[in-house]
Amino acid sequence: MGDSFHEQLKTDSWFLKSDRRLDTELVDKIILQLNRIYPQILTDKEATKFRDLDVPTCVRLAELLTHLQEKGEEACREFYRALHLHVEDVYFSLPTRLRRRLESVDPGMRPAVRPTDRYALNQQGPLFFLSCFSAAVGVALLYYYGVRPVLWTPLVLKDQK
Repeated sequence: MGDSFHEQLKTDSWFLKSDRRLDTELVDKIILQLNRIYPQILTDKEATKFRDLDVPTCVRLAELLTHLQEKGEEACREFYRALHLHVEDVYFSLPTRLRRRLESVDPGMRPAVRPTDRYALNQQGPLFFLSCFSAAVGVALLYYYGVRPVLWTPLVLKDQK
């Protein structure tokens, strides 16, 4: 996979913006690392802007990703490095990382996808369906035939008096 970090960040941006694991604290850690270690990528003024707590975290993250994409390849690479350092579980669940992992697996080792697997709703089988259907029919029959005699009984008693 020969994608540049810039292209990967374009692909992963939607996922990063929607992932709830990137909270305010983690976004601040990433911003501080980019600012302290690579001030040419994120200046003090820009870091202050992206760390403003009056702006929601999702908006700040979206603006940061756009800013890094405008800065170029090196900025995107350093963002991935900071993400890997501070939020490893998010880093390894990125769409581009998952795709790389699947592509690196030997084709002979990949699990075969059977077409019937897509349509299986549960693992119970036909006997489970028949038993549930029979129980529903039994309850319906009890309700239908079980309620009528109870309603007629008081009428019969009133007539006998």
